[in-house]
Amino acid sequence: MTIAAEQHVDGAAAKPASRFNLARLAPYLQAAPLTLILGAFLVAPILMIVVVSFWDYDFARLYPDFVTYNYTEALGSWVTWKTYLNTLKFAAIVWALTLFIGFWVAYFLAFHIRTTAMQIVLFLVCTVPFLTSNIIRMISWIPVLGRNGLVNAALVESGLVPAPLEWLLYSEFAVVLAMVHLYTLFMVVPIFNTLMRIDRSLIEAARDAGASGRQILWNVIIPLAKPGMAIGTIFVVTLVMADFITVQVMSGGQSASVALIMKNQMSLLQYPAAAANAVVLLVLVLLLVAGILRVVDIRKEL
Repeated sequence: MTIAAEQHVDGAAAKPASRFNLARLAPYLQAAPLTLILGAFLVAPILMIVVVSFWDYDFARLYPDFVTYNYTEALGSWVTWKTYLNTLKFAAIVWALTLFIGFWVAYFLAFHIRTTAMQIVLFLVCTVPFLTSNIIRMISWIPVLGRNGLVNAALVESGLVPAPLEWLLYSEFAVVLAMVHLYTLFMVVPIFNTLMRIDRSLIEAARDAGASGRQILWNVIIPLAKPGMAIGTIFVVTLVMADFITVQVMSGGQSASVALIMKNQMSLLQYPAAAANAVVLLVLVLLLVAGILRVVDIRKEL
């Protein structure tokens, strides 16, 4: 065999090998930009919070160290535990109300509005309040629920109550009402998306088999809507547990949440203590999300 022929054979063998290597590297190269972004803006900040949670501090500065005092203070106080329970209570109540309201709004849009154009119009109407700030939408309840607000004025003038109701504003009722107003759309959107994907032939088959409307709802629609409910639950629960401004303003300082504790600690420059509470809250939220994912498989919705 001549030298030219040998070089030709060697080149032909090298080309498939190089192509094979590139084919193996292609998925990693495609995932590299997203990995870098998540690493820089998600993983790195979380790791920094974990590191700072073990630092020491005083009234003036932070001291890089490894102390567990911040976690002992966060988990060893009954006041802190009571605040965590209060936060979970807000999350549970708001979740139940937003799930109920969000499901029926999404059900109405998906099954009672026949034309796609009208569905889109009504869905956009639901999103109109999000064109304004959360704070503006929250404080808009103050003139409605106040002692001399619209609700109390209507109740007194109609004779239903002899005097204005004090618990409508600056109470846990006002906190829950404002949160439901702020976060219901986060439950409507994923449920509506799931309901629109349901094959209508399944409903027709159940109706032909003699199932009533209630049976179709309970045995067909709700089971198929569980992934959307799970995604909405994750959105609402995480938003409620991270909310501090609504609790602070709408309760008038009479209620507390973990996020509000962290906000107060940061205002006092107690960053390691706030970081420790943030880590505990993050672990709690991740456990709740993991529990939801164990019950409902949402991969087909993503």
